[in-house]
Amino acid sequence: MGYLLGVDGGGTKTEFVLVDQGGRVVASHQTGTSYYIQIGFDGLHELLSQGVHAVLEQVGTTAADVDHAFFGLPAYGEDSTAEAMLDVVPEAVLGHRRYTCGNDMICGWAGSLGGADGINIVAGTGSIGYGERQGLSARGGGWGEVFSDEGSAHWIAISGLNAFSRMGDGRLTKGPLYDIFMQAMDLKNDLDICGHVFGRETPSRDRIAAMSKLVAEAAEQGDRVALRIFDSAGYELAAIVDAIRLNLHYGADEPVALSYSGGVFRCGALILEPFRRHLNSFSMMYDVRAPLYSPAIGSVIFAARKSLGEVRPEFLEALAKPVPASS
Repeated sequence: MGYLLGVDGGGTKTEFVLVDQGGRVVASHQTGTSYYIQIGFDGLHELLSQGVHAVLEQVGTTAADVDHAFFGLPAYGEDSTAEAMLDVVPEAVLGHRRYTCGNDMICGWAGSLGGADGINIVAGTGSIGYGERQGLSARGGGWGEVFSDEGSAHWIAISGLNAFSRMGDGRLTKGPLYDIFMQAMDLKNDLDICGHVFGRETPSRDRIAAMSKLVAEAAEQGDRVALRIFDSAGYELAAIVDAIRLNLHYGADEPVALSYSGGVFRCGALILEPFRRHLNSFSMMYDVRAPLYSPAIGSVIFAARKSLGEVRPEFLEALAKPVPASS
């Protein structure tokens, strides 16, 4: 019996899932970022090779038994030259061409909606939206952390760092956010944050994004600036979604299935409340649903669709069973 392999890449972590043809998850593995802009093509090849072989070894099989694989990679499709190189890395890992590459946004969409028509918004290290409707597909956002990725953990963290600096020099009144950053980073004075961010090591995308948790903590303590940051994040994510709705040519009175994925949404009501409120200002036709499956399972759903042409209900039901722990 052959297997289907799904790889859900990301700015912070990458997950590998192996399933049999019936949809039963037989192995899983998790490792670090697969963001090639950060780790390079050689680093990506090493990471994918290690992850793929880790799941294959769990069931005592080889890449020859993989009928199809989907590699959802961050920043895929955003540089034509890089895309050509990304397309061949899995062949070097698997030893065959029974695979598809795409942006990791597809994993979030396929997992959250079970591969059905609708839109998914991702707010993790970065942010991006993707949707499909009646054979059409569209994406929004996800232009990178330098000038986009609005509403993402990285964007929230940068906004929080900006607020901290303004509180430090008096442009803003100090609130809980100031003390939370001081204590979390063990700063002797507020200017030491420059050394913490820039001086000790090259600031990486995922390390900066992790600071979004401090902004969330401040918001939970009632910091008005932090709350405004999350309100703005909700608006930005809603704006991405609505641009996709229009590009998919949904009618004004047509319901839109919408779900979400990514670590920012683990903040719960802190992000979901402003997100829903701003969505309603664009359209009242959004049917916001909790995600059905994780993006990692979504990568397998997409691999199944590429391999089998359709995803059977019983296949989806089997995927809902607990995933074996990574070795």
